[in-house]
Amino acid sequence: MNTQDLSVAKGTHLAVQNAHARNTGTELKPEWFEDIAINRSATERRATTLTARRTVKKEYQAAWLVKAITCIDLTTLAGDDTAGRVQRLCAKAKRPVRADILEALGLADANITTGAVCVYPTMVGHAVKALRGTNIPVASVATGFPAGLTPLPQRLAEIKYAVGEGAMEIDIVINREQVLTQNWEALYDEIVQMREASGEAHLKAILATGDLNTLRNVYRASMVAMQAGADFIKTSTGKEEVNATLPVSLVMLRALRDFGEYSGQVVGFKPAGGMKTAKDALNWLILMKEELGLPWLQPDLFRLGASSMLGDIERQLEHYVTGRYAASSRHALA
Repeated sequence: MNTQDLSVAKGTHLAVQNAHARNTGTELKPEWFEDIAINRSATERRATTLTARRTVKKEYQAAWLVKAITCIDLTTLAGDDTAGRVQRLCAKAKRPVRADILEALGLADANITTGAVCVYPTMVGHAVKALRGTNIPVASVATGFPAGLTPLPQRLAEIKYAVGEGAMEIDIVINREQVLTQNWEALYDEIVQMREASGEAHLKAILATGDLNTLRNVYRASMVAMQAGADFIKTSTGKEEVNATLPVSLVMLRALRDFGEYSGQVVGFKPAGGMKTAKDALNWLILMKEELGLPWLQPDLFRLGASSMLGDIERQLEHYVTGRYAASSRHALA
């Protein structure tokens, strides 16, 4: 198949590391979120119709899928993680698409990589070593992931340990009880301390939205996390019964947009958990573009917390190049 040059991919749809000032947070301002009202049916209708009415085809779809790869936090968070598994994950992060496919797409020299590699704190050192010489950051979960119910001093110590090992991004998990009991001051104070413990590492606050019961709580928790200085807000740990969904993501993006209007600061977004296919990646890219615009289609402001979807994206790209669907076994797994 004679593929067309993916000029869109080579331009705005490749990884561009824009320099944004970090979120310095604000004072706790309950008036920004306490009286929020959210219409669940309208939210679900907007999320459903948005992805049904918007689509990308042919070379544009291929370009968007390449863009999605550059925004993936390639992740392993298993109890049986080993140094070898992390090294394989990092090798996939450095070369997420087979060389022959990239060459056919006209992207052989584009240095396509994933947005980051995400591991447990004790695996950070292995990832840092495996990614040496690249621009791929290592992200580490911390703060008693996934429950977040260990004592605060231990959670802060875990952040400092991961940073000391070389993590450039810290994915903390909030205490859901503080949201469910509306103890906003306690939630704010804890995240402020976590932000301080992270130092120069960017802080991504996991809200575990599947545990928060209402969309109103999702909005409020998003706003408190951003006021406390989170550089990203993230939907899920991937361990809840319900993880990233489009309606929840829409509410978080509206909170992110409101925070930007109130404070003048820019915060990123990361959906995570339950996303497995190339279609999922396209749906979230469409949501980001429609709600926040092209600046949020860069890995410094948008990440996809997923690993299994990478195999399907690579398979779809091969279909674009050859016109045939390959067996999944043809694409190396992380």
